[in-house]
Amino acid sequence: MNTKLFQFVLAFTLVLAIVGCGGGKKDESSTAAPAAAPSAGKTVDSATAGSVTGSVTLDGKAPAAKPINMSAEPYCQKAHTTPVVPPEVVTGDKGQLANVVIFVKDGLGDYVFQTPATPVTLNQQGCMYDPHVITLMTGQPLSVKNSDQTTHNIHPMPKDNRDWNKSQAPGASPIDDSFARAELAIPVKCNVHPWMKSYIFVFKHPYYAVTGKDGKFELKGLPPGTYTIEAWQEKYGTQDQTVTIGAKESKPVTFTFKAGAAGD
Repeated sequence: MNTKLFQFVLAFTLVLAIVGCGGGKKDESSTAAPAAAPSAGKTVDSATAGSVTGSVTLDGKAPAAKPINMSAEPYCQKAHTTPVVPPEVVTGDKGQLANVVIFVKDGLGDYVFQTPATPVTLNQQGCMYDPHVITLMTGQPLSVKNSDQTTHNIHPMPKDNRDWNKSQAPGASPIDDSFARAELAIPVKCNVHPWMKSYIFVFKHPYYAVTGKDGKFELKGLPPGTYTIEAWQEKYGTQDQTVTIGAKESKPVTFTFKAGAAGD
């Protein structure tokens, strides 16, 4: 073997030896560090949670409402023994305002909340949506029922969620759906009966309420902090108030809408 060939073989053997010795070692410089798990956020300590309670009233006389004409659907008309007025402004005997959505608009920071598994029901009865306003959390099941002996059409019209439009015959199974994103005041209509109207509110948290004819509300289980509380009413718009609650503290908040301030 000549000298050049011998040197080449020797060099090649040396390279193989080096690679073989290092093959069992892991190159740590080329391995990315595991990604940090995303923060799960804070959970509410029930031992220190407080609440916001209050009421909503209408200052002035509620506007006169023209009864709904259901003559286009004989079944609907026969389902009522007295005229039905639109539910846009419903008051109690002392001006208490119903169908007002009260909720925490701001202040929850990075708290996280579990989505309820219990469905929220929207019923169609007497050719009206019942209740007129419903509230639920993102991902929470919505169950739409038809208690009438006529076909209805349920058409939520969101801007940030998926639009859907489904017919429901008498005796049909409930329509089950949900909303992936928080969104306020989603209008719901029935393409068969144009007077049927409802609203759906979807929240990321559980701090919301809808007033009844007594105008009262309660937001329970709030962690100590400063919050913006908003009141929404279909005809009168929104009002905001700021409230600070301490540990185990309950704070009263009242909202008053002016009867003459109704929008179109």
